[in-house]
Amino acid sequence: MDINFEQNLINLRSQAPLVQNITNFVVMNFTANALLAAGASPVMAHAAEEVEDMVAIAGALVVNIGTLSPPWVAGMKLAMKRAAELNKPIVLDPVGAGATPYRNAVLNELLTIASPTIIRGNASEIMALAGTNIRTKGVDSTAVSLDSLEAATALSLKYGSVVSVSGATDLIVSGQKIAYVENGVPLMTRITGMGCSASAIAGAFVAIQSNPFEAAIFAAVMMGVCGEMAFQKTQLPGSFQIAFLDALAEITPQNLQVSSRVK
Repeated sequence: MDINFEQNLINLRSQAPLVQNITNFVVMNFTANALLAAGASPVMAHAAEEVEDMVAIAGALVVNIGTLSPPWVAGMKLAMKRAAELNKPIVLDPVGAGATPYRNAVLNELLTIASPTIIRGNASEIMALAGTNIRTKGVDSTAVSLDSLEAATALSLKYGSVVSVSGATDLIVSGQKIAYVENGVPLMTRITGMGCSASAIAGAFVAIQSNPFEAAIFAAVMMGVCGEMAFQKTQLPGSFQIAFLDALAEITPQNLQVSSRVK
């Protein structure tokens, strides 16, 4: 697939888009650092009293439902409504979709308010969101990405969203268009916050890129290539997190272009 990864990373770093994240307690610090290392500017505001104002100045909104509570859900609803009104791109990370009735109900409410520009999750989450009869293991996937192609396509057509499915091979689906990203290492599945950071990085790219299909591909490739770079330095989970953040900062546009494996 002929995509200019090099120029898009240059654009990301030169524009440093503000990415508004309503995300979860578990990953908030790591996600913010990942955005900073990549070259974007994070803001992690979730209070209902200010999210509409924050969305107005942001380049994109990322909503991650990892640690739900009613006050946070109220902020998510207001933020998504305001983003839709302002035509700001929205990335939805349906963490743990299918795990509990409450989580499913919140997702249904959010999807009624606005259609996300990008929906990014693991195979089980995407299949649950599409109504496939599957139950997730907490926030972990019990299916592989290739199993979710039909569900991802259905979601994409229903909401007009690009659907990005993480796995050994990442799937990026936009209607009938499909890209397969083969970058990454298995250790990434043993580090909390990797998927959430992938959603945030997708938000950074879609903030500067008018083509959300390509933005989702850029994010998946950058995450995967940086994971490969980090794995060359360490194979232990603690030090891998630091090496991964370093890789996000160190990677050159040329290296990203050469190392990408997209079909």
